[in-house]
Amino acid sequence: MRSPFIEHVNVTVSDPERTARLLSAIFGWHERWRGPARDGGTTIHVGSDRAYLALYTGPDGEHADRRYPKGEPLNHVGVQVDDLDATEDRVKAVGLAPFAHADYAPGRRFYFLDPDGIEYEVVSYA
Repeated sequence: MRSPFIEHVNVTVSDPERTARLLSAIFGWHERWRGPARDGGTTIHVGSDRAYLALYTGPDGEHADRRYPKGEPLNHVGVQVDDLDATEDRVKAVGLAPFAHADYAPGRRFYFLDPDGIEYEVVSYA
């Protein structure tokens, strides 16, 4: 029996197309699905074959400035990569700014914010 794993995380964004393009460029992810979502909104699923982020927005980008109260404690989305330096180069190439670099046992990490202020922690144990 396989161990349980996080299959997806659903986040509210102002422009799912833009966020999907950025995450695909940074992490090499692909679009898994897109379609209608709750309250007349739209969702794009972007990730790997095993896990993804569901990028939600309401009709005409509504809800992007409003977080659902149940999502308030989200601090960041952590993504593990093999090559931290190459990933950082891709973050910079799409116009985002890496920050808070740190080395710690057993790995290294940095963070970046997407255009909606969602924080991503990028970590490598290589």
